Amino acid sequence: MTSIKLVEYLESYLTENRRTRFNKVLSQRTKHFTVATEDVYQLHNTSAVIRSCDVFGIQEVNIIEEQNTKRIDREIAMGAQKWVDLNRYHSVKDCIIDLKKEGYQIVATTPHTNDCELHDFDVTKKSCFFFGRETEGLSEEVLESADCFLKIPMFGFTESLNISVSAAIILQHVTTKLRQTNINWQLSETEIQEKKLDWIAKTIKSYDDIVKRFYK
Repeated sequence: MTSIKLVEYLESYLTENRRTRFNKVLSQRTKHFTVATEDVYQLHNTSAVIRSCDVFGIQEVNIIEEQNTKRIDREIAMGAQKWVDLNRYHSVKDCIIDLKKEGYQIVATTPHTNDCELHDFDVTKKSCFFFGRETEGLSEEVLESADCFLKIPMFGFTESLNISVSAAIILQHVTTKLRQTNINWQLSETEIQEKKLDWIAKTIKSYDDIVKRFYK
């Protein structure tokens, strides 16, 4: 468990603006929703999804790389990977097992005969939104494991959107609706302290030396 006194001590090394910013952002963070990308080929797409997660307050992103293993594009993500937790998997199966253990329903973002349109989605359910490859879409393994199929209503000739655009539209909608509910969607106090410590460690120079001085 993170020491509150340690966090308070380290906060003294932050500017007032940075302390205020950390507290404000953490108060809006959630693990009620998370996102999983499955073997997304274009690097900038994964990076843009991570950026959208940060923008809309999603704390965790699950990246499945069975076929494509690439580093996150720092320029596209614009530092979002510093503030969002990335869980990397080499198999869809392992990712789904972990998500199910954490109580997430698997939401396949793809048109399906039994799909749910975005405006009808039940935001009270703890959910992981899966986004698939640019051309092939989600794998059969994800589709077979899905608890829900979600689609964005479209009215033009184009029948699909870029993965990063789809993620942004879905996350903006579900997080806005989530914040209008009475359910407990925010991080716990323990999670907030742990994440604040993590962010401070990524911000302060000579972090290890400062921590040593605290314990002396």
